[in-house]
Amino acid sequence: MAKWTKESALAEMTRTGIVAVVRAPDSSKLVQVARALCEGGVTCIEITMTTPNALEVIAAAAREVGDSACIGVGTVLDAETARGAILAGAEFIVGPTFNEEVIRLAHRYSKPVVPGAFTPTEILRAWEAGADVVKVFPASVGGPAFFRAIKGPLPHIKLSPTGGVNLNTAAEFIKAGAEFLGVGTELVTKEDVAKGNFDALRERAAQYVKIVREARVG
Repeated sequence: MAKWTKESALAEMTRTGIVAVVRAPDSSKLVQVARALCEGGVTCIEITMTTPNALEVIAAAAREVGDSACIGVGTVLDAETARGAILAGAEFIVGPTFNEEVIRLAHRYSKPVVPGAFTPTEILRAWEAGADVVKVFPASVGGPAFFRAIKGPLPHIKLSPTGGVNLNTAAEFIKAGAEFLGVGTELVTKEDVAKGNFDALRERAAQYVKIVREARVG
C-alpha cells in the first residue's frame, strides 16, 4: 500500500480535479467500485460514514487499491469518527459541516481535512481554523454563479463544491475557481453499483476527468 502524505494526497485531489463521493446502502461491491473509478482516472475516493460497515470498507479499499487510489472518509461529524477512519486507512477527512475538533484531529495525524460550509462567514471561519480546502455544500444552491461570487472576496481560500456537480455543471465549477469537485451519485449511481456495472463507472469517471482537464485549459 502506498504511504500517502498530506501533501501528496492534496496534490492528487487537485491533479485529477475529482473526488468521488461513494454513498451506498450495500457495501459488498465498494472495493470493486473503487477499482473501476481508479481505472477511469478518478483516484481520490471518499467513502462516506453512512455506508454500512464504513470502516471495514475503508480498510479493505485501502488494502486492495491503496497503491493507486487515495481513499478518504466522508460525512465525518466528530473527532472520534475521524480518528477511527484514519486508523482504518483513510488518507483524508471530509465533513458536511465545520467542526473544529475534527480539524484539530486531522492536523494531529497530518491528514488533509475538508470541512463543509456555505456562507462566506462559515467558509472564512473554517479556513482560519485550519481547513486545507473548504467544501461548499450544498453547492446545488446557487450553482457555479454562487461559487464564483464567493471566490470574488475570498480568492485565497481553496474551495471545492459538492452537491449539484454533474456532467453539465462540472466545467463551470472548475472555471469558477474550484480546487477540485466532489461528485456523488451523478458519478457513482445506485443502479450501476447494484448491477455491478463497473464498465459504466469507469467510463463516467473518465468523462469527468476529461471535462476537468479541458476546463482548466479552456
